[in-house]
Amino acid sequence: MSRVAIVTGGSRGIGAAISKALAAAGYKVAANYAGNDEAAAAFTKETGIATYKWDVSDYDACVAGIAKVEADLGPVEILVNNAGITRDGMFHKMTKAQWDAVLRTNLDSLFNMTRPVWEGMRARKFGRVVCISSINGQKGQMGQVNYSAAKAGDLGFVKALAQEGARAGITVNAICPGYIATEMVKAIDPAVVEKSILPYIPVNRLGEPEEIARTVLFLVADDAGFLTGSTISPNGGQYMV
Repeated sequence: MSRVAIVTGGSRGIGAAISKALAAAGYKVAANYAGNDEAAAAFTKETGIATYKWDVSDYDACVAGIAKVEADLGPVEILVNNAGITRDGMFHKMTKAQWDAVLRTNLDSLFNMTRPVWEGMRARKFGRVVCISSINGQKGQMGQVNYSAAKAGDLGFVKALAQEGARAGITVNAICPGYIATEMVKAIDPAVVEKSILPYIPVNRLGEPEEIARTVLFLVADDAGFLTGSTISPNGGQYMV
């Protein structure tokens, strides 16, 4: 029987690549999304992957959404916490609303999504949790104090929870992508990319969403049970830890 996976933010960008890769590998995938109904419908039509709408910053919505997925597909054994937003601004101009929005979606969501599936994973003695953090959670980024703080928090979540899950057969790991060729990055002025981004990436190119997806596939495999509490940094050598 195929294992069931939820990918938050799973119908666009890196999340879409992860959802597709998991489905192609034989997993039963539920792609969560927050608000773009048109994009979600197009994704399902293209891939056949079911999409489910709820706000990952809302704990009760996560509990209800996960219950719906499990009723449709079966117990969730794989969780990819990928959903994230940015509300950039220099700290002296940052509003409380910008701070709260990013922390709720990018950090609180890890509790909101993982807590409802955790006891089932413990009972079944198997689980895979992968949290998509960021290079900016490792090194910090000017103009992204809220985002960097949330993504650094993701890493603390992973390291602590991995210790709790280990004896129950649950692994918890993080991936910290660098600059990936998503719609958001492609929207940057190409001249800025050439002058201000690529020179700092030793491999001299942006990453591809599929490269992050392949990393997820490795981490969620049954054979990856000895790797937990780790951070994998696919960033082209931009930041080495």
